[in-house]
Amino acid sequence: MVVLEIEGKVDKLMTCLDVDIQQIKQNISFLDEMRSLIIKRDDVALGKLLEKVQETSEGYIENETNRQSARKELADFLGVDLEQVTLSKIEESLPDISKNKVIETREHLRSLIEELRKEYSSTIMLVSECARFNRLLLKSIFDLGKAGSCSYDARGTARRQDADAAMMNLKL
Repeated sequence: MVVLEIEGKVDKLMTCLDVDIQQIKQNISFLDEMRSLIIKRDDVALGKLLEKVQETSEGYIENETNRQSARKELADFLGVDLEQVTLSKIEESLPDISKNKVIETREHLRSLIEELRKEYSSTIMLVSECARFNRLLLKSIFDLGKAGSCSYDARGTARRQDADAAMMNLKL
């Protein structure tokens, strides 16, 4: 009877963790798509993607509440503090037959979190490089207009720039 009760509480937590797994996969997909759109410079699609990310945030909050509730129930049932309710701790209190789902979920979460970290790092690096490139580009454009700047032609002859030379005509 006690085993059935703890398995029911663990199943409730596993349901929340399954939702977490789907959300992590979705976030990995969002980051991958975001990098692609940044590289393509598709601002409209990037804006739509960011709106979609904001819309999904409510689901994260709801699932977080459900997960914490399931952990609290397990903590009360096991007579431990909430911080001690981990998947490893849950494994110890389950019979061998029920442990497999918990072990599988823990390993799957671990690998997805690692993948999410890599995707996040890649996205941060891309955005940082874009910002650095834009700063350099703007600096070089505005430095052309400073007095005393010069450029060189194909033969290596120095040519002075006047202040109006920094202005560009962007019409094609």
